[in-house]
Amino acid sequence: MKTIHLLFISVLSIHLSYTQDIKPNEVKNIMKKVADWQIMHINDAYSNDKPHHALHWTNAALYVGMAKWAEMADNDTYYNWLKGIGDQNNWQLHERKYHADDHAVGRMYAALYGKYNQKEMLEPTIEQFNYILHHPANTKLNWATPYHQDRWNWCDALFMSPPVWADLYSITGEQKYLDFMLDEYKATTEFLFDTEEHLYYRDERFKGKLDKGTKIFWGRGNGWVFAGLADILSNLKPETSEYSYFLDIYKKMADRLIELQTPEGHWAMSLLGKEFYPTPETSGSSFFIYGLAWGINRGILNGPKFKKAVQSGWKAMTGYVNEDGMLGYVQPIGAAPGNASANKTEVYGTGAFLSAGSEIYKMVGAN
Repeated sequence: MKTIHLLFISVLSIHLSYTQDIKPNEVKNIMKKVADWQIMHINDAYSNDKPHHALHWTNAALYVGMAKWAEMADNDTYYNWLKGIGDQNNWQLHERKYHADDHAVGRMYAALYGKYNQKEMLEPTIEQFNYILHHPANTKLNWATPYHQDRWNWCDALFMSPPVWADLYSITGEQKYLDFMLDEYKATTEFLFDTEEHLYYRDERFKGKLDKGTKIFWGRGNGWVFAGLADILSNLKPETSEYSYFLDIYKKMADRLIELQTPEGHWAMSLLGKEFYPTPETSGSSFFIYGLAWGINRGILNGPKFKKAVQSGWKAMTGYVNEDGMLGYVQPIGAAPGNASANKTEVYGTGAFLSAGSEIYKMVGAN
């Protein structure tokens, strides 16, 4: 009995250390620092030689995290910044009607609708998605087929578009949005999900390929998926079959991800090849931290192994923020494992970091 008691005390002390080492005010301070730096540098060029369009998917991923930070901030400065972007662009989605990347900004519109309840914020998105419902793309998911990206045939797409459909379902209560999203999500998962590794191939071109003897599962690509799953689940009722479907994928990925985390706290750009890709990559890693912390905060992921993974990951991410507030080691735009460095950043990396911080802040006991 004494041994059991001592073991309980030991486990409890480990559990507490995972959260007490991170202070809520420190989380909030570094989130503000990173958010402020990014807003000051929003018109910089990053992966390319010119700034991204305000509605481009890169910025849309930033806005997702910035909206989460805006909810935490002490004033409406960040909400006003986001609202200004919506106003300047008449609350439109980006250029391509079917392409998931160009739907992603709708996530920011839904978040702002949740605060302001102004119907003009969502009307263009609803109109476009209703068109898609009545004129669905019938293209194949194979990469070389015509108009293949009119459907979600690459794993990044599962972050860009499905959560917007889930948002519309949650806001309007109309089942049609959820039904369409679920059918398309299932098609993508059947096409790209590896049932042995519980990870997603980036797209068809990587299925069956090896990199130094390992299957190629892109870190950020799976980060897109995992963060998107958390956001989809947030819009669904736990007692529904749809929730069970997404929860099953989420749990399988969560279990695999903590097995693949590096001793330094980040995840490799090629998830199964960390010895070949030792350089940190903060955008994918931040998305994993966000998704894991989200599950901890909702009682879905239990046990010290998850808290340890999240705390280790968050400490690693904050260590890659420079004194000015720039998050380094963000892999530039790509579709496969590549390169990152301390002086490389991107707006979606900031968005992922802010998303992670929003859940870390809750996890460490902030009110």
